[in-house]
Amino acid sequence: MDASELAYAGIARQAELVRTGEVSSRELVELYLDRIFRLDPELNAFRVVWHERALDDAKHAERRRASGEGGALLGVPVAIKDGVDVAGEITTHGTGGFERPAADDAEIVKRLRAAGAIPIGKTKLPELAIHGFTESKTWGVTRNPWNPGRTVGGSSGGSGAAVAAGLVG
Repeated sequence: MDASELAYAGIARQAELVRTGEVSSRELVELYLDRIFRLDPELNAFRVVWHERALDDAKHAERRRASGEGGALLGVPVAIKDGVDVAGEITTHGTGGFERPAADDAEIVKRLRAAGAIPIGKTKLPELAIHGFTESKTWGVTRNPWNPGRTVGGSSGGSGAAVAAGLVG
């Protein structure tokens, strides 16, 4: 499977490929980090990308797999919408009005981690998630990867753009 096919395979297929050893978690993380590095400057889908943390989590996932441990999403990178708390990170809700890092992961992030998923970064959303387009004075405009002149919609525009561009499964 070539890199582009892998990027668009979807998380269920990627989890299967990791589970069978056809692809490593590190390969998936590196694939997406490379695509984010190359494509996101134009798309503006991610507010923050956790390069080192994602690579460390990939190593941990590979150790879990090697020891026989499983998980529905073991070793698969995922994006977290910036309206969802990740411990130690600021949840901006698309604005510049928040400064305090989250004390704990939101329940959905806890469940994703328990399933073995690797959070790779936080995606953008409209200010306070109240618009049907993803742009804000603080974080700029998120572009549609298929047609940059069209909106990606809202409130999960950054997530939609990231998936559509193969920046995350």
